[in-house]
Amino acid sequence: MKRDDQAMPQLAALEQGADAGVAGSDAVLSAQRVEKTYRNGTRALDEVKLEIKRGEFVSLLGPSGCGKSTLLKMFAGLEEPSHGHIRWWGKNLATVGTPGHTLAMVFQEATLMPWASVEQNVRLPLDLKHMARNESDARVRDALKLVGLDNFHKVLPRELSGGMQMRASIARALATQPNLLLMDEPFGALDEFTRNRLDADLRDIWSKQDLTVVFVTHSIYEAVFLSSRVIVMAARPGRIIADVAIDAPGPRDDAFRISAPFMQYCKTLSDYLTLANQGGGSHDALDH
Repeated sequence: MKRDDQAMPQLAALEQGADAGVAGSDAVLSAQRVEKTYRNGTRALDEVKLEIKRGEFVSLLGPSGCGKSTLLKMFAGLEEPSHGHIRWWGKNLATVGTPGHTLAMVFQEATLMPWASVEQNVRLPLDLKHMARNESDARVRDALKLVGLDNFHKVLPRELSGGMQMRASIARALATQPNLLLMDEPFGALDEFTRNRLDADLRDIWSKQDLTVVFVTHSIYEAVFLSSRVIVMAARPGRIIADVAIDAPGPRDDAFRISAPFMQYCKTLSDYLTLANQGGGSHDALDH
């Protein structure tokens, strides 16, 4: 493939026709020729091949209907492929939940119990596991501190802003101490200021924890700010058309958001999204 380093920095276009092979030993997730066709005949995903390694922050970016959320649900074990295989840590779904192989998911809505305090909401998955109260209390305290809600543990969800409710939802996921965190557009309904602040906090949490994150978003700016890699998807049917590494050392802060590298990465992803919306994504379109 010809590569324009100015137009496409750190680009690694996926060769969808190549054999996916066996996932690497450090792979947390792998999709091996995964397809999804619903009963009404809709092809949601077509031969998706993807490997996500330990410690990566990978965003799935693409237009509505490209299968981002479907793929994420497969990674969570909530959907099964029509063809192909999903592997977790190189094994089948049975390995999920064993020591060192746990996952948690944050949905688009905070989905908090309105009658329960923030503390009780965050403790819910630990109570379901019948965890000892002293251990669950410690985990809840740590999770709330991570998301900046340590002073709001007794508050009811209705007394929180939308951004704070989402923080509580993230804390609930973090309290389980997951190795893999799946996030389905968690900040999509928030205003830009709140979204930027939560992006910065999430990036900070990821950098301090032994976490692998897969994050679904429609926002180019959010994907560039958060990610070590961005997977660009096209629709009809859903497929991967590019895998772009975001190689930006140093802090991801407000200065990064207005830097030349940030703008160039946004331009690169915008070009791919234009291609996706035009129904592109063939080898020729990617300059093979």
